[in-house]
Amino acid sequence: MAYEFKLPDLGEGLTEGEVARWLVVEGEEIAEDAPLVEVQTDKTTVEIPSPAGGVVSRILVAEGEVVPVGTVLVVIGGDAAEPAAVEPVRVQATPLVRRIAAELGVDLAAVAGTGPGGRITEEDVRGAAPGAVAPEGRREPVRGVRRLIVEHLTRAHREVPAVTFVEECDFGNVDLKLLLPTVLAATAASLRTFPELNARLEGDEIVYLERYDLGIAVQTDQGLVVPVVRDCDARTVDELRADVDDLAERARAGELTPDELRGSTFTVTSAGKLGGLLVTPLVNHPEVGILGVHRIAPRPVARDGEIVVRPVGNVSVTFDHRVVDGARAAEFTLAVIAGLQAARA
Repeated sequence: MAYEFKLPDLGEGLTEGEVARWLVVEGEEIAEDAPLVEVQTDKTTVEIPSPAGGVVSRILVAEGEVVPVGTVLVVIGGDAAEPAAVEPVRVQATPLVRRIAAELGVDLAAVAGTGPGGRITEEDVRGAAPGAVAPEGRREPVRGVRRLIVEHLTRAHREVPAVTFVEECDFGNVDLKLLLPTVLAATAASLRTFPELNARLEGDEIVYLERYDLGIAVQTDQGLVVPVVRDCDARTVDELRADVDDLAERARAGELTPDELRGSTFTVTSAGKLGGLLVTPLVNHPEVGILGVHRIAPRPVARDGEIVVRPVGNVSVTFDHRVVDGARAAEFTLAVIAGLQAARA
């Protein structure tokens, strides 16, 4: 008896997922609960075990394809050599590719697919269109973490009217080996005074959050991810450092759980030596603010009428102007800087 495995509901209101990697091939024997497929959601990658044992008769969704919850991904059981019950001959193309083919007047039955398993891609269709010009350059589909970054930042840019405030900070009293945890502590303390920056805009309501779970931007080989450091208002700098180091290490290894990537109330980003004199980070939607710490370097500054050299860097806050007024964002930034300048090395 054949078993049709559908993309399950992975929780947190997710409605779709991307098939990141198949862990089996057609014709392979698989045991119940053995690793079957990796699915990428807008939070993380989840390895899904096989719900049944048997032969993998037919893989119906190619790697890199995004499908809604409830879509049949694979058929397990039956005879892999006789897949008549699952339509042995058919054009393999996503609904988007079929629509593009219809618009361009391309007969999909006459197109040779170059995608996984012979699937017809958008490039195949455009290349087969009348008067088509061969595409220029090497092309790669936007997949996995990069696809999520594209979608997330496009939404943030389109929906959030963002403004950035910048001010200098003297980091002479900060142990730079503890920079990020120190910034987290100062940020959480200031958010208590400026609750509109620790908030959400939901419809016609502003939701003020009473927890201080701060996201930290971490660059990985797959792209930028934002794990969450919990309860930053109630932790010591040393405790925060342990969490930051652990989360960053596992983020780069691709070992974070979904819970560790969701629920942040505000985000902090610091790129160290690569931070530049100034950048304007995008708000991590649905948050309303993000604080950036930029390159810190020795600079001549005036102190008590004299020129001295101090470790100085810019601190920025980008904020959603629908929720946060400019004056309040400036005051918040200055409060964070005051906390950093009062820190003990």
